[in-house]
Amino acid sequence: MPTKLVVDCSTGAVEEIELTAEEIAQREADAEAAAKAKADEEAAAAAKQAEKEAIAAKLGLTAEELVKLLG
Repeated sequence: MPTKLVVDCSTGAVEEIELTAEEIAQREADAEAAAKAKADEEAAAAAKQAEKEAIAAKLGLTAEELVKLLG
């Protein structure tokens, strides 16, 4: 079962405690949310790049040439 470390800074005591079912569920939900956010971010970046390439193509330039011109 997953565990967490609890540190008492005033005494320096360190205790390893098993996670509760609720904590495990929260970790899983957080991991799913982070994965979705990352996928959304990557999709937005890909869409932005595709838009740049489409504009460059209309102008008869490569995306790199367009970046250099606007740079």
